[in-house]
Amino acid sequence: MEQLLGKEWEITPAGGATGDAYFAEYEGKKLFLKRNSSPFLAVLSAEGIVPKLVWTKRLENGDVFTAQQWLNGRELKPCEMGSGQVAALLRKIHTSKELAAMLMRLGKSPLPPSGLLAALERQQRRQPSGEPLVRKALDWLEQRVWSLPDDQRAVCHCDINHNNWLLADDGTLYLIDWDGAVIGDPAIDIGMLLYLYIPRARWNAWLDRYGLAWSEGLALRIKWYTLAHALHSLFWPKGKDRDKEREQSLHLVKRVLAGDEAEP
Repeated sequence: MEQLLGKEWEITPAGGATGDAYFAEYEGKKLFLKRNSSPFLAVLSAEGIVPKLVWTKRLENGDVFTAQQWLNGRELKPCEMGSGQVAALLRKIHTSKELAAMLMRLGKSPLPPSGLLAALERQQRRQPSGEPLVRKALDWLEQRVWSLPDDQRAVCHCDINHNNWLLADDGTLYLIDWDGAVIGDPAIDIGMLLYLYIPRARWNAWLDRYGLAWSEGLALRIKWYTLAHALHSLFWPKGKDRDKEREQSLHLVKRVLAGDEAEP
């Protein structure tokens, strides 16, 4: 790290699942450093979706470090996820042609629902869970996959947990940690946000803030992708407390399957 900034900088780990993020401070200057983050970060910074990118540097060993502006602020609370500010930023992301074009130039192919289902089926065969509910969920997805549109081309964050929303002291909202981004149906993000943070009776109000009207087709997309995402988290937990994450994912699978698709 000294070859990046010099010995005078105080560098401390920033935590996280990968251990590749750091805070750096020197004479009142503060930076957030990350190892091998996606080149996608540059366009996210230009769009004002993440804190400003200050520089990118490549080390002799091939590692690439990025430095972003370190902002004073806080993560959102779960009760704040239903705000119009969250809905507006998520819509900005989902409707940005520039973001989608850049992610595709970086090699990301659109993720059709059939491709997502196939990946889940492969993982289930490799690591059978022994949980009957998992097979039930996969069967539910398979029965409805061809009823979904496969022409959605939005950039989806895929981990809209409240911990990934940064509210700066000046009131600006950012969405950080883009390592899992895909090009797909916006319902990937919308469904998880609704199921995890918004009471069912308020779904219509949130969708109105976002700019969507409730329909049977939207209901199916939201339920399908939320169930698929829950299975994905069950098969590929990425946090340090994996048993707890699996338990939470299984609970969400149960919730989604037990719900109905009627208008809230």
